[in-house]
Amino acid sequence: MKLSQLWRTAIGAALVLLAAVSLSLSPSADAKGSKGASAGSHKAQGVARDSRGKISRSASAKGSFRKQSPCPSTGRISGACPGYVIDHVTPLKRGGADAPGNMQWQTKAEAREKDKWE
Repeated sequence: MKLSQLWRTAIGAALVLLAAVSLSLSPSADAKGSKGASAGSHKAQGVARDSRGKISRSASAKGSFRKQSPCPSTGRISGACPGYVIDHVTPLKRGGADAPGNMQWQTKAEAREKDKWE
């Protein structure tokens, strides 16, 4: 076998392996469209929630973040921050900490884009 044929064979095998792994990790067709008993199971398990089902947030962590990182548009550590929101780098629903080290300022436009895939 020539070297170019070996490479083609190796690349083909790698693609087949990737496709198999991708299929095994993707949710089944039943899970995507079902509205049965597991309809609410998309929520993170073991995460503290408030009475409305929202993930509980720490006001003191948010305050600490604002003291360390003033608003980009006003430079203030309190009050409104026009055009920006505080974002968790690793989302709370993915196990991220509700701590200043996991927070960043994000423009509202960036937040809308991130929310589409998060």
